[in-house]
Amino acid sequence: MASKIPNALLPLIRKLESVTPLSQDARDAIERLPVRVRTLPARRDIVRDGDLATQCTVILEGWAHRYKFLSEGRRQIFSFHIAGDIPDLQSLHIPLLDHNLATLTQATVAFIPHESLHDLTARFPSIAAAFWRDTLIDAAIFREWLIAMGRRPAFEHLAHLFCELYSKQEAVGLAGDHRCPLPMTQTDLADATGMTSVHVNRVLKEMRSCGMVTLHRQTLVVKAWDELIRASEFDAAYLHLQNRVAG
Repeated sequence: MASKIPNALLPLIRKLESVTPLSQDARDAIERLPVRVRTLPARRDIVRDGDLATQCTVILEGWAHRYKFLSEGRRQIFSFHIAGDIPDLQSLHIPLLDHNLATLTQATVAFIPHESLHDLTARFPSIAAAFWRDTLIDAAIFREWLIAMGRRPAFEHLAHLFCELYSKQEAVGLAGDHRCPLPMTQTDLADATGMTSVHVNRVLKEMRSCGMVTLHRQTLVVKAWDELIRASEFDAAYLHLQNRVAG
């Protein structure tokens, strides 16, 4: 049985408020949702391809990713998720999963029953609109990833991904001063960008030699933000953030 845990869903509220305003009544209603909180180890599947979901997952701490396996164990990652995200929100209306959702790092997650979310969105159309806006932004991110996969050169592609991940974290208070957590391995980056891990390693070395970024001990430090934006042709407009990243 899910229980009400005071303030457990503050990361979700911060995430929604990074893309749309919420009234105090809406905030209070989200905080009252029944949740079941668990801490999961890194690389643990939360839901799997083919599962019939009955609840949604909110990332409270740590990172998650969505991915799909192809033949011979080949993996395609198509999104990374941080605290406040609901990576399987679409299961609220399409409960049959067509991909896997897993932790990337050790992560604390909250599970919210679908029936509770259906009741919440029926009572608060503004929250339904906030979820819809978040889903549309998710689709915009997918479009940018598709463009990057198909048309961006490797350096530009990886630089664009770094700009995106920094911008999303800064908007919810998880990053600042052009420094942010980045806990994925070079293999993870390769599986997200369609490169090989060797190619990712070469691009990272090139970025370091250009004085743009350093990536050490799961921390990304952007030393030349304006240059990184220009190199990647990054425009944060597709993220529709209320708190836009400063140059």
